[in-house]
Amino acid sequence: MKGRSVMTVQSPALGAFSRVLFIAGTLACLGLGVIALYTSGLGLLDPKLHRAGGFALALVAGVAAARRKRLDTVRTDRDLGRDAPPPRHGAELLHAVIDIAMLLAGLWSIWSFLQVQTLMETALYDVSTRDAWPALAGLAVFLELCRRLWGWGLFSVGALAVLYLLFGQDLPGILAHSGFGLDEVAENLWYNTNKGVFGSITNIVLATVFIFIIFGALLEGTGAGDTLLKFAFLATRRTRGGPAHAAILASSLFGTMSGSTVANIVGTGTFTIPTIKKRGFSPTFAAGIEATASSGGQIMPPIMGAAALVMADLTGAGYLNIIIAALVPALFYYFSLFCAVTVEARRQGIEVQPLKTEDRITRIDLINSVLFLGPIATVIAALLMGLSTSSAGFYATVILVALSVINPEVRRDPMRLWRSFIGGSAAGASLLIAIAAIGILVGSLDSTGLGLKLANVIGAIRGDSLFSALLVAMIGALVLGMGMPTLPAYLIIILVMGPAIQALGLSMLTAHMFVFYYGVASSLTPPVAIAAYAAAPIAGANPLMTALMSFRLGMAKFIIPFIFVYYPTLLIVEEFHLGAFVWIVLRSGLCIWLFSSALSAHDRGRLTAVEVGLRFVAAFMCLIASPAIHLPAIAAGVALILFDLRRVPAPTPYKEAR
Repeated sequence: MKGRSVMTVQSPALGAFSRVLFIAGTLACLGLGVIALYTSGLGLLDPKLHRAGGFALALVAGVAAARRKRLDTVRTDRDLGRDAPPPRHGAELLHAVIDIAMLLAGLWSIWSFLQVQTLMETALYDVSTRDAWPALAGLAVFLELCRRLWGWGLFSVGALAVLYLLFGQDLPGILAHSGFGLDEVAENLWYNTNKGVFGSITNIVLATVFIFIIFGALLEGTGAGDTLLKFAFLATRRTRGGPAHAAILASSLFGTMSGSTVANIVGTGTFTIPTIKKRGFSPTFAAGIEATASSGGQIMPPIMGAAALVMADLTGAGYLNIIIAALVPALFYYFSLFCAVTVEARRQGIEVQPLKTEDRITRIDLINSVLFLGPIATVIAALLMGLSTSSAGFYATVILVALSVINPEVRRDPMRLWRSFIGGSAAGASLLIAIAAIGILVGSLDSTGLGLKLANVIGAIRGDSLFSALLVAMIGALVLGMGMPTLPAYLIIILVMGPAIQALGLSMLTAHMFVFYYGVASSLTPPVAIAAYAAAPIAGANPLMTALMSFRLGMAKFIIPFIFVYYPTLLIVEEFHLGAFVWIVLRSGLCIWLFSSALSAHDRGRLTAVEVGLRFVAAFMCLIASPAIHLPAIAAGVALILFDLRRVPAPTPYKEAR
């Protein structure tokens, strides 16, 4: 926010405080970015200093971001003439005092962490009640920051975890635990480097994920996304869906690099959604297809965003194996979206349109294509050479910055790189605040054994049915992940549901992939579908209707995890058999087409209610393991498609004007 807009809602003294805080926040983001570059490509820091320094800088950046967010909200309300009283000087002064208190309390608690860790390294040391007070202050500060930046969802998760440790001994049944004193709560949630706020997940984010967040921000800032969109439009120019198909292609490629559903929607949706509407699709469909495509970027190799990086560390499978395992399921997901757009275009009678002059690839576009091809090739090459994931991110970032000079826009405005770098670091700082809440949950579950107790309950509910257990796990995962970004959603789900799913006999990688998909799918699940709510304003559509449309379009995301659980050969890296792989790929492709057309009640022509029902049944039966069931289902599905082809004549092929 510019200084003038700050002054419209504050006194001169408070305006000066805000400006100082914003400068401190920018410097903190710079420090976080420099640390990420150094530790990923140049050298290592002492683990306790790395984590403590990261959280100290994230604290300053988070308080600054929360204050900026509040002032932006106040100013927006005034500009729009909403029924909000003008901010009083006393209230603003109180907010400033609270911000200062949070900074001081947070830094005190981080300093206490450093002191206690130093004592633990040099001698036997037990956390005392005196140590508990700064720890509790730190928990309160980071939970409040989490509420300000991420909303009540993550705050509630962390706060309930703390309350559960403190008072859970009085709860009934399996929820009861043996009880924890203040010093034990502090040790489990604050002074522990394996779990809690400063635990292993924080280490993964700081050491591996942070550099890719910066990389994604720089990729957008260098203009690679604009060029990517143009290539996507060119590649889909002969399809009925046109810009809708282009949105799917662009969002899959841009999303795998940005790692953020909302950033993907903002980065590509502001251009694709208006063009999808212009082609003739409804605003709700335009927003829904962009939201669905953007959420899928995080399951699309080769980068896949932060959650996949964390999964590689948690499973020990290696990042390259995660990429390989995710490839075929991700292709199925995007195939389902292509099918949905094709069927919808047929239903609305939308035809292929000629390529416009402004959509043609220019010489500058060809040159700028190096901006996204070069870094992706660098990541893949680095992983194949055996370098660490963080090193791959470091070299990709260096290559991207070096190549950015070929873009005339960057040469005209070199500060784009600075703004992108600071913006990426700020996004990383906000993620660290969210990880603090996740760390609190990890410490609580690990200390009380609640996760294993829930696994036993799910085991009792499921009986001997794997399908029933997976269904319970899916519902639980969607509920736990609602309204949260993918990484926190995935971590919460795997912590709570992971032991139960692995108890079914699944491998660790399959269990994590199953949970990961529903962590992503939760962003499309009504009523809290954050991807749909981000896309709806761009299209001028109703958010709830957009959420329902996104849910329908992304329905394949709810089926695909069940397919690779029952047919793990799709993940390639564990139980690959070529014949079985080809056969399930063909069956899954037919299933997705039947399912997509049945959801729209349209294929080449309008489908009757009987045909819709038969397609749904055939689609699901195609996936049954027994040949006595899936072979007749395949025959019935093919017969239904052929019947529709014979009933409706083929459209006149489109000839592009020269």
